[in-house]
Amino acid sequence: MYKIRVILDTKEDVIRTILIEDTVSLEDLHLTIAKSFGFEGQEMASFYRTDEEWNQGEEIPLFNMAEAGEGISMQNCILKDELPAINKKLIYVYDFLNMWTFYVDVVDISTEEKENLPLTILSVGEIPEEAPEKEFIADKLESDFDDEDDDEFDPFDEFDFNEY
Repeated sequence: MYKIRVILDTKEDVIRTILIEDTVSLEDLHLTIAKSFGFEGQEMASFYRTDEEWNQGEEIPLFNMAEAGEGISMQNCILKDELPAINKKLIYVYDFLNMWTFYVDVVDISTEEKENLPLTILSVGEIPEEAPEKEFIADKLESDFDDEDDDEFDPFDEFDFNEY
């Protein structure tokens, strides 16, 4: 049994602590988190692997996005495999239009058997009416091309498209 703390990325503290079986899929964890925060779980979502400093890594989408059908998804990722130890972390993003972002952290792992799981055992704070605004800032990329020489690289300048 896992005790997982889920923190909504907002200025105010909005936290849920959940007890859940270690053998469930990440899809089950997704639905549990969504419901514990008052969502229906009907929106697209993804987990992201992360390091100790919460740097976002590989995406684990709700649905398999690979063409061959063998890609990673929440359905084929088991909780105990993705979060094998205390203090292992994931980032969870729910509803890509609103970008609700959560920090998921394993706070305890127990061999104790408990019925009626999953179970929210701690609920702190209320979810805001609107998702916090996210600001994504990319580093300015230096171009190897000089803007004055752009005409050199446009092969279509010499064609008269009205002829066709």
